[in-house]
Amino acid sequence: MFPEAISTPNAATTPTEISVAELAARLASSHPPLVAEILGPQYFESGHLPGAINLPLEGFSGAAARALPDKAADIVVYCASSTCKNSDVAARQLQSLGYQNVHIFRGGKAAWRDAGHALVA
Repeated sequence: MFPEAISTPNAATTPTEISVAELAARLASSHPPLVAEILGPQYFESGHLPGAINLPLEGFSGAAARALPDKAADIVVYCASSTCKNSDVAARQLQSLGYQNVHIFRGGKAAWRDAGHALVA
């Protein structure tokens, strides 16, 4: 086998973290990221980040392919709080499906509210 043929991991294989301030600024920009809440529909309906779509882990791969057709899009995933790991699971799944610009908002809805931002119900 030729060394050139061996695929090596790069920075794009690790989802990056995004802070509350950075997410708020990017959501207010002219090119906001696609934001996905990785909790069940009942949690999404009780309040979610502005512009977010609901992509629960159940049936995630198929739903992501339908809801996020552009694999080069800027995508931010989040869940309830820093202790919720659904967003980590979703970010890894998105990357395994070929999505290139995946970010995790680890603080989730709790950090968003704590920073004084409103949730959309």
